[in-house]
Amino acid sequence: MICIKVEIPDEICQIDDELKAIYHSKDTVCIWVFKSRNERNKFVEETAGMKKKARENHYLLFYK
Repeated sequence: MICIKVEIPDEICQIDDELKAIYHSKDTVCIWVFKSRNERNKFVEETAGMKKKARENHYLLFYK
């Protein structure tokens, strides 16, 4: 396990973990929030292997 200390806003912490998808790269951590667990799981499957920008575009097109 690797932990990186950051200050996450309370409003993010209070969202059910099953509604969040988390992506990280060398210099970024992204947290996407969904309406349902099924929606989150579908996003994770659809974006497997995508780079950050493509994943962001996919979220904006289909989930925002």
